[in-house]
Amino acid sequence: MPDRSNAPQESPVNSPWSESSAPKLELKTLPAGLRYAFLGPNSTYPVIVNAELNNVELALLLCELRKYRKAIGYSLDDIPGISPDLCMHRIHLEDESMTSVEHQRRLNPNLKDVVKKEIMKLLDAGVIYAISDSKWVSPVHVVPKKGGITVVKNDRNELIPTRTVTGHRMCIDYRKLNAATRKDHFPLPFIDQMLERLANHPYYCFLDGYSGFFQIPIHPDDQEKTTFTCPYGTYAYRRMPFGLCNAPATFQRCMMVLQRCEERHLVLNWEKCHFMVRDGIVLGHRISEKGIEVDRAKIEVMMSLQPPNFCQGNPQLSGACRVLQAVHQGLLQDHQTFDAAVV
Repeated sequence: MPDRSNAPQESPVNSPWSESSAPKLELKTLPAGLRYAFLGPNSTYPVIVNAELNNVELALLLCELRKYRKAIGYSLDDIPGISPDLCMHRIHLEDESMTSVEHQRRLNPNLKDVVKKEIMKLLDAGVIYAISDSKWVSPVHVVPKKGGITVVKNDRNELIPTRTVTGHRMCIDYRKLNAATRKDHFPLPFIDQMLERLANHPYYCFLDGYSGFFQIPIHPDDQEKTTFTCPYGTYAYRRMPFGLCNAPATFQRCMMVLQRCEERHLVLNWEKCHFMVRDGIVLGHRISEKGIEVDRAKIEVMMSLQPPNFCQGNPQLSGACRVLQAVHQGLLQDHQTFDAAVV
């Protein structure tokens, strides 16, 4: 049950936690060990915290979080964007690269409304703008979108913490633009090393950026290259979208220089941030004081798959197991035996 005991009792109009400005949110069922607490009055401005915190610990945590209203986002309107002086995405093309103008793709009628709503939301937030002519035009497509963690029953009636599909996301097919883009070789962290550093601690705070890529501006000279077409017109991005080949490198470079979220206008997604918890999911793995474990939701998916019965399917599954073995010693001691058994 949501905890309302530590919410402030008054809400002045000019307060950063004003009840009149509070977003309308749907609170999902949380896994065991987590609960909602509220930074504003009358169950407004929720955050997700450790359910085992006592009243004193919870009050101290909420008191600290209330100092940073601008760092916690509940909608795109809460995202001012990171200063271009700090970080800006560039799209440098290979020499003699050919431009590409693609036509829009047919969309399922049920998904057209998804695109329309996304276009209106991004226009209102100033993330995109209408453009009539560009040498680069890419098509849109729609994919399933997952939300925050909730609990789902499996076939054995067990409650499994899972990020469920809550809707659909509009994506841009930038494959032709990416093929012509010079690659940014800024080093990304190794997953196994990240997990090893994170494991074996008693408490964690998981922070997730609110539409993190959208918080990074695109250089004005490169915005035209992000132009996309859909049934409702052609638009270009002012801020970095998903799908650009160098976007992860730009985001990682930005994270290296950020010291404090609020000072740099980096906004966190309230629904995906968990405070002072005992364990949590990082890149498909559960980390805790015990160490590193496989996420049970991933195991459920793998168990529901049919075993490979053809040679072409074996290398992919065998390769996936070897990746897991790098983190989970003993998972697959002899992958050659596995290969031979399937073939």
